[in-house]
Amino acid sequence: MLRKLILKVVAISNTVLFVFSTLLMLLASVLIVLVEPETFPTIFDGFWWVMTTVTTVGYGDYSPATFGGRMIALVLYILGIGLIGVVIGKVLDGIGSFRKNREEGNIVYREKGHYIIIGWSHKAEAAIKEMLETKKDTEIVIVDDLEKAPMLSENVHYIRGNVSEGSVLLKANIKEAAAVLIFADERIQDKQLGDGRTLLIASAVESLTHDVHTIAEVMEEAHIKNFEYANVDEFIVSHETISSLFVRSAFRKGISNVYNQLLRRSYGEDLFHVPTLGHWQTYRDAFNELLEDGATLIADHNNLSVNRMLDSKLPANAELYAICNQDTYERIQQKYNGNRG
Repeated sequence: MLRKLILKVVAISNTVLFVFSTLLMLLASVLIVLVEPETFPTIFDGFWWVMTTVTTVGYGDYSPATFGGRMIALVLYILGIGLIGVVIGKVLDGIGSFRKNREEGNIVYREKGHYIIIGWSHKAEAAIKEMLETKKDTEIVIVDDLEKAPMLSENVHYIRGNVSEGSVLLKANIKEAAAVLIFADERIQDKQLGDGRTLLIASAVESLTHDVHTIAEVMEEAHIKNFEYANVDEFIVSHETISSLFVRSAFRKGISNVYNQLLRRSYGEDLFHVPTLGHWQTYRDAFNELLEDGATLIADHNNLSVNRMLDSKLPANAELYAICNQDTYERIQQKYNGNRG
């Protein structure tokens, strides 16, 4: 009978169990005060005794002396302690289940402004580390079909499934994401098949949302034209980029260090987005002021010919990029925020 009773209690829903436990402790707290007001003068004193009893702590500072008080204590010994044990067990089981679901990717992400990484690889791992070094509180969701999460932390989450299926992408809350990064599958050696898989994923992403900035890794530049109808915002040509860097380094020794500085935030100079100020009328105004602050203006959006259009009017939608180190950039940010304020 005891075994059947325990099984029935365990089968009770968590909500019912928590509500019943709370009501039991509150009722016992009130009853013990009514039965023994001399020993338990306040409701809080009664509640304190109930909690130390059902958790088996038993400080001994309060104890019932009357028959009625001891009967309440017996009920708590028999019912309350077992009930609290089941509640604690369910809480621990829920924590374990949540952890297991996180590791296996059986979750639904509901936050906004996050970054989705599709396709796990060494490059994806390096990208995540770079993103977290750039901004520690960046929220990242990895989407892949691996059995276990390749990386987990407070800000890094994992969703398992077929990355080309809309239902899996919706679990990652793709419509509210800041950007989607699609990495080529390292397991596919054939470049055409690899880019074909990337195109399939990009099409699935764009079919769900056109507002999210999408970046895709392409193995061959010649395949980019096949992505035109997928509305992918940017492409990273991985193999050609590496080959080009090797050749440039061979012909001009040390040039790879220049690229490394621009690509790695933790090393040397870097490329930063700088906000525009209201008193800048031309590119020259921006160029000169940034130069005085220790930064070099080189681009507006993807236009690298800023130095040949210094006297042109600075458009309202300008998106300026400058080269400097981290300390200089932080000083610029503080100065410009002060000017704007």
